[in-house]
This record gives sequence, C-alpha cells and structure tokens, in this order.
Amino acid sequence: MTDASHAETVSDQLGKFIPYLRRYARALTGSQTSGDNFAAASLEAILTDRSVLDGTDVKTGLFRVLYGIWSSAGAPIEEGENGPRAKAQRLLSKLTDNSREALLLYTIEGFSYANIGTIIGVDANEAEELVAIARREMADNVAGSVMIIEDEAIIAMDIESIVADMGHRVTGVARTRAEAVELGRADVPDLILADIQLADNSSGIDAVNDLLAELGHRPVIFITAFPERLLTGDKPEPAFLISKPYTEDQVISAVSQAMFFSSTETLNA
Repeated sequence: MTDASHAETVSDQLGKFIPYLRRYARALTGSQTSGDNFAAASLEAILTDRSVLDGTDVKTGLFRVLYGIWSSAGAPIEEGENGPRAKAQRLLSKLTDNSREALLLYTIEGFSYANIGTIIGVDANEAEELVAIARREMADNVAGSVMIIEDEAIIAMDIESIVADMGHRVTGVARTRAEAVELGRADVPDLILADIQLADNSSGIDAVNDLLAELGHRPVIFITAFPERLLTGDKPEPAFLISKPYTEDQVISAVSQAMFFSSTETLNA
C-alpha cells in the first residue's frame, strides 16, 4: 500500500468516527458547542501530525487525542456560577478522576477496557475499576423524575424498569407529541428521555422542543437508530444520544450523566 492510499484510508476512517467523537465530547461537556470545539481541536491536532495516531487503531487513537486535549484543558464542562449549573460543577468535582470519562467510553462508545486504558493512559484493570467507581459515585449523587417519550410499548416498559431501578421516579410514558406535552404539564420532569419517531408519525424532537418551551431547559436524552444523522454539527443537536438497539448500561450511563446538567441543547425542527 502506498503512503497516499494509506492516508486516504485513515482519512476515510476518521470521517466515519467523527460523529461518535462529537457525541463523546458533547457528553463530557454537557454542551453541543463546547463538545464540538473539543472534537474540532482533536481533528486539527491529527491533521497537523498524523503520528499522534501511531501505535493503535484509528478510532482509539482519535479518542486518545481528544482525551489528551480534554484533560490538558482541565476537563471543563460549560461554565455556570449559579443555580443548577453550579451544582453540576460541584458534583463533577467530587467524582474520582477519569471515572466519568471511562464510563462514557465503555457504555456509550463501546470501547473495551484495554482500549479505554490506551485512551486515558491506564491499564485495562484500572480502566475496569474506574467504570465501576463512576457507576457508584454517579448513582449516589443524583436522583430525580424522568419522563419517557416512546411509542413502542416493550421498549417503553424496558426503559421505565431501568430508570426506576436506578432510583428515579418515572412521571409517565407518552406515545405521541400531544401526549408528551400533556404529561409534562401534569407532572414536570427533571429529565426527558425521548425516541425520535413516535406512534402517529409525530416527532420526538418536536415534542421535546414544545416541552422545553413551556417548562424551561432541562436535560434531554434522545434515542435513535441513526445517531450519525443527528451528529453532523450543522444545526443545534442533542448533547446526550443513545443508539438503538441500546443496552441497559447505555441507558444507565446516559441518564446518570444527563442528570448532572441543568440544561441541554436540543434539536430544532
């Protein structure tokens, strides 16, 4: 293989993984804007010096570069001196170093413990322990009420069970945009977990935007079978996103993570 063809192959792989790098960076910061800035800085570093990817596969190397930039910057979330955002800062400061980063890499992005170790600079056993620590610490720190917007009954029941087992109160399940707005008015949730496509062909995105307009900003997690379509960076997009089919670990991690943040940028119709 020539250098040119190898470079093209690496570029193709980078293009494929960029949406997921954005997802990870947004989850770290709780913000589309801040997360995308970190992702862009990572790509710039790689374009400047491709050797930063040496010694590992392209995806792991890409996330390793992001982690290096993130940790060098002091692992910041969006700044906020008062109210719920300040509370998020205080909660995050209590977590064991690298535990939240490891948890997201494992549950949301699907990295092995060995690859997580490569990304954050620890061995596989320590990476596994960091994931376990994060689960305990985040579960102990935050609990609240969750609205579920999901039109498939079996999936809705599954998510409801996972959320309830975490210690959160489920306000109810809505199947359509109109039901979601009605439910939100009747019992205001701390967090919204929404599918994109609903029963009557209405949009979970529209339902969430309606709710946020009435209730004010609050954490939102979207679930979709096509996450790459919602991670282009072309318009306001979710900071928290779960792919279908999801795992229980992914739901637990996303809900725990999102509860740390008082507001989440969401999608425009």
